[in-house]
Amino acid sequence: MAIKQTGDIAAQRLSPDQLSCEFSDIAPLLDASAAAAAASRCHYCYDAPCVNACPTQIDIPSFIRKIGNGNLKGAAVDILSANPLGGMCARVCPTEILCEGACVRNHQDAKPVAIGALQRHATDWAMARGEPLFKRAAETGRHVAVIGAGPAGLACAHRLALSGHRVTIYDAHEKAGGLNEYGIAAYKTVDDFAQREVAWLCSVGGIEIEHGVALGRDIQLDTLRQQYDAVFLAIGLTGVRSLAMEGEDLSGVMNAVDFIEQIRTASDVGTVPVGRRVVVIGGGNTAVDAAVQSRKLGATSVTMVYRRGVESMSATWAERDFAQTNGVTLVTHATPSRLMSEENGVTGVEFERTSSDGTQERFVIAADMLLKAIGQTLVAVGLERELLTLDGSRIEVDANGQTSLPGVWAGGDCAATGGIDLTVQAVQDGKIAAAAIDAQFARTAVKAA
Repeated sequence: MAIKQTGDIAAQRLSPDQLSCEFSDIAPLLDASAAAAAASRCHYCYDAPCVNACPTQIDIPSFIRKIGNGNLKGAAVDILSANPLGGMCARVCPTEILCEGACVRNHQDAKPVAIGALQRHATDWAMARGEPLFKRAAETGRHVAVIGAGPAGLACAHRLALSGHRVTIYDAHEKAGGLNEYGIAAYKTVDDFAQREVAWLCSVGGIEIEHGVALGRDIQLDTLRQQYDAVFLAIGLTGVRSLAMEGEDLSGVMNAVDFIEQIRTASDVGTVPVGRRVVVIGGGNTAVDAAVQSRKLGATSVTMVYRRGVESMSATWAERDFAQTNGVTLVTHATPSRLMSEENGVTGVEFERTSSDGTQERFVIAADMLLKAIGQTLVAVGLERELLTLDGSRIEVDANGQTSLPGVWAGGDCAATGGIDLTVQAVQDGKIAAAAIDAQFARTAVKAA
C-alpha cells in the first residue's frame, strides 16, 4: 500500500549524496588485518558458550581459528554447513544477545569477540570467490515442495538438495528471500546481498523457484501432497495487526512492514515519501527499522512509542541505542487512544499513560505520518484448521517440524516451534525439518512415477 503524498508527506527530502550516505552499509566489511586482530581475541573455549547461544550451532571457535590462520575457505565451510544463510545472519542477527552476548570476553574486558563481523568476513570472501563449497549427493528420485522462499524455506531446500532430493520452492513474491529481501532495513543489507545469497544457495543444484505463486490461490495443499513426496510450509506471518481504532484509513497512516518494503523495492530510495513528523507505534525490530529509515529519508522528527517499558521490548538494547543515536525519540508506557485528523489526513496521535501514583495522563504527539508496527499474524489461507494451534495463531508442529498431516512439515515464523522470531531461528527450523524429511525418506520407498 503506497502512502499518498501531501504537503507534509513528500519524497526527495534529502539530496542523492545525503541519501547515499544515510543508506550506506552500517557495518562495513573487515579488512584482513582487522579480521586477524579480531580473531586473535578468541579464547577458543572448549565449552564454547557462544556456540550454545547460536540457534544454528555454528562451530564459532573453529571458524575463528581458521580465520586467524588465513584459511577463509575452511572458515566459510564451518559457517555455511551449519547456516546456509550465514552471510545474512552476520548482518542482521542480534549478536549482542546471542553469540557475542555469551562470549566470555564480556567478563574480562566488557568487549566480546566480534563474532558477527568475523562471520561476515569469511562468508563474503567465499561468495565473492564463487568457489563451490559443497557437493550435492546423487539424485534420490525424491521431490519436495517448499512453500515460501524466506529463510526457513531456503534453508530447508538447501539441506534437502545437498542430500540429493529435488526441491521446488513456491513463493508469492517476485524475488526470493522473504524477510531478508523485503522486511529488513536497507542499511543492514546493501548491494543486493539478499539476492546474491539466494543465487549462491541455489547454485548447489536441484532447487527450482516458482515466483508469483501463493498457497490457497494458485496452489492447494492437498494437490501438493499428492504430487510431491513431502511438503514444507514456510509461509511466514504476512498479516498485520491493527490498532482497532477509528481513523486507521486516514491518509498518512501505514503499516510499518509496507513502508519498509517500499524502501527495499525502490530503485531510488529518494522516491519513497516520508512525513516531516513521524510516529511509529511498536517496540520490535520492525518498529526500529521503520523509525530509523524515516529519519534517514529526511523526517524532521521521529517518535517511537511503546506501551510497556524498554525491558519488554523485543528490539534489543543495541537496536534501541542505534535508533536513539539516529535521532529517534523513544516514549514508553504509552498506549494510543485516538487518531487526530484534518481533511482526511492524520495530524497527531493521542496517548494515555498511567503514572506511578495511578494518575491517568493524556498527551498528544503531532504527526503527519503514522507507522504501525504492533505485530504480524498468520494468514491461514489454504491451510486446514487441524494444522493450527488452538488459538489459530501458528501452525502446530512437533520437535521435528512435522504437522498433524502426514508428509507435511512447517517452520519459521509461521510455526509454533517454541523458538525466537529471528532469521537465524528460521534457518534452524528449516534444517531440522529437512533432516526429518530426509529420515522419513530413508524409511519409505520412492513413489512410482
